[in-house]
Order: sequence, then C-alpha cells, then structure tokens
Amino acid sequence: MVEPLRALAGHRRPRPAPRRVRLATRRPGLVVVAAFAAGVGLGTLLLALPVAHRGPGSVGLLEALFTATSALCVTGLAVVDTATAWSPFGQVVILALIQVGGFGIMTLASLLGLVISRRLGLSSRMVAAAETKSLGLGDVRTVLIGVARISVAVEASIAAVLTLRFATTYHHPWGESLWLGVFHAVSAFNNAGFALFSDNLVGFATDPWVCLPLCLAVIVGGLGFPVLLELLRHRRRTRRWSVHTRLTLAMTALLLVGGTLFVTAAEWRNPGTLGALDAPGRLLAGFVQGVMPRTAGFNSVDTGAMNTGTLLGTDVLMFIGGGSAGTAGGIKVGTFAVLLVAIVAELRGDPDAVLFDRRLPAGAVRQALAVALLSVAVVVLATVTLSMTTDHDLDAVLFEVVSAFATVGLSTGITPDLAPGHQLVLVVLMFAGRVGPVTLASALVLRERRRLFRHPEGRPLIG
Repeated sequence: MVEPLRALAGHRRPRPAPRRVRLATRRPGLVVVAAFAAGVGLGTLLLALPVAHRGPGSVGLLEALFTATSALCVTGLAVVDTATAWSPFGQVVILALIQVGGFGIMTLASLLGLVISRRLGLSSRMVAAAETKSLGLGDVRTVLIGVARISVAVEASIAAVLTLRFATTYHHPWGESLWLGVFHAVSAFNNAGFALFSDNLVGFATDPWVCLPLCLAVIVGGLGFPVLLELLRHRRRTRRWSVHTRLTLAMTALLLVGGTLFVTAAEWRNPGTLGALDAPGRLLAGFVQGVMPRTAGFNSVDTGAMNTGTLLGTDVLMFIGGGSAGTAGGIKVGTFAVLLVAIVAELRGDPDAVLFDRRLPAGAVRQALAVALLSVAVVVLATVTLSMTTDHDLDAVLFEVVSAFATVGLSTGITPDLAPGHQLVLVVLMFAGRVGPVTLASALVLRERRRLFRHPEGRPLIG
C-alpha cells in the first residue's frame, strides 16, 4: 500500500503546452493569417526603402504595400512596372516574397491538414491515411523536405531552359540571362505572374521555348503538393491514387483543354490579340492564355484588348483556380468538382454524390458550398463597390476583382489607374483570396461536431 501511495505522491501532472502551441492547434487559421500579415508588413518596409526603387519619389508606401501583398500572395497584379520601377534590390525582395509565399502556402496548407488529422479520433485518422495514401499523420520533416525538393527541382529545370534561351537567342549577357531565367521560373512555379519585361510575355508570344516551359511550371505548381508527392510515390501504380489526386488531375486536364479551346476560338479573329499572329502563333498564344487563368498571371497577348465574352469566360477560369495545398488560388478545382458532382446527383435523384466509385460525405459538400458562396459574395461586394465609384466598365472591374481575389494577376490595365482607396480594396482581396479559402476550410473542419439530438424536419419550397 505504501508503494502505490509513494508513486501517487511522486506523480506529476504534465505541463500544459505553451500558449502558442495551443493556439496553433485550436486556431490554425489564425496562425496562417498572422504569418502572412507579418510577411506583408516586412515586405512593405523593404520595398519602401530608397534602395529598392530606381528613381527618387517613383514609388510610395502604397505602391510598396500593393507590390509586397501581390508578391507574397503570389498574385502578380502591379501598380508600377516591375522591370523599370524597382532596382535590382527591389526585384530580389519581390522574388524572395514570391518564393516565401509559394513555399509557405504549400507547407502551411499541408501542415494544416496534418493538424486537422491529429484532432480526429484514431479510427478517423486511419481512414484518412488509407484514403489519401499521401501524407503521413506526423512526419512533418518529410513534408517539408518534399516541398523543398519539388520546388528546387522544378524551378532549377525551368530556369536552365530559360537561361539558355535568353542567352543564345536574345543575346542577353549570361549573368542577366541567369537572373531572368531564375526570376521567371520562380514566378511561374509559384503561380505569381511577375515578369521583368514591361510587356510581360507579349514579346515572346510566338516563342515556344519561353512560353511552354513557363506553362509547364504553372501547371505543375498549380496541382498542389499532395498530388505531386503522391504522383512521385505511385507514378506507375495509378490504382493507388487517392480520390483527391484523380479529381485534381481530371479537372486540371478538363479546364486546360476547355480553356485553351475557348480562348483560341473566341479570339482567333481579334486583331488586338490572336488575330495579329500567324496560325502557329495563334495556337501557342491561345494555349498560354488558356493556362494562365489557372492563377498564374502571365500574358502573351494584350488582355485589355480581349472581347467581353472572353473576359467573362476567363473570369470563370480564374475563379475556379487550381489544386488545393499548392501555389494556385481560386476556390480550387476540388471545391468546384464536389459542387458539380453534387448537382448532378441531385438532378438524377441519387441519394449520394459519388465520385470515382467513392461516396462523398455530406460534410464535404456543405464545406464546398460554404467556400464557393462566400467567395461569390466577396467578389460581388467588391465589384459593386468599385463599379459604383469608378468610371471603368463593369467587365473590366469584375476582371480585376476576380483576378485579385483568385490571386491570378491578369489585368485589363486599369489597376494602376485606380484611386488609392480602390487599390487598397484590391490589396484586401489579394490577402483574403490567398489565406481565406485555406483558413475557412480548416475552420469548417475543426468546427464540425455531432449533436446528440436532431430537430424535427421542416421542408421549405425550393424554386
């Protein structure tokens, strides 16, 4: 009896976790928001330094804030010319913000998924691990190393191709060619869309050795880290791919083909865009403009000269965006596909939404609906606000708003002409569009709970 008492007396209660650890576990979304807000603040201070821009008075605090937000949120919208307004130091800061924003988004999104999995029960975690077949429940080190390796491998490969092209074909000095190659490779893989040419990629509209590598980097970066990791692990065993990987690949292929065909057909005879090129050039430029709305932001033709219908179709592509837990923005292809499958199931009268022979849980459909509708509400509110206080056309305003919220970076050219207050609205949209969907999705998952009772059913009239 004495020994148990001694053991009991010597037993110490475990120390509570530090407050920052408890906050990260209970409110992971707040950590993401705080981290990006701090990054935007630091980037703004660096870009506001006189050494960051070329001429005195050419860049103010608002331009620094806008550019820092656009770079860290890997958007690409700009209020000043990146090639001429910023000094080499400023361009290095922009490149660093792009890399941190892209790498941080993938890492934080993946780690956020692990935090969410840890909060589930053991059986739920085992089911999640068996279903995804990609991320472990606690191997954070492997996740970080995987992200870093993929980023470096893709960016280095694209940079090498671009460097050779700029040096041998366009006769830039090798040092300048290397800088151009690295900058555009990092910008493309992170779906940022910043370019060191005043006309973006318009001067390379018919050059496949510049456009196609950048498109490849955009597509790979937009798939999302979980998909890339799973493809590396099971590249020859497609049957072991998870529903998320199959869904992302299928929707990405569908949107790439559909977007390319749509833009090419709509702009084929437009003399302000594809109509000024020969047939091979039109096909290449049409493909580029079909890829870039996946939240990249590069443009090889004048976006402002596009037809109104093309702008509206591009709005849809930008709003959908790319894959989850990657560098792309938008509501994500997974969200769009879940809603599409749920609508088809409802039209057919099926009790469950089924995708790749797997039943989608009702919680996933509700979360997708919440993310999509809240995103629509933000876009509509911002569009109404700007359209009522500016003289620009509605299609141009809507395009800029969707581009900012979906962190795309394509522009009709009106962003530099907007009033400071309107540019601040775009800053808020870029920030919300980058951290909002991830934060909202995680918050919805963490708040999900079971009730011990259900209210009686009441059916309102629909339609």
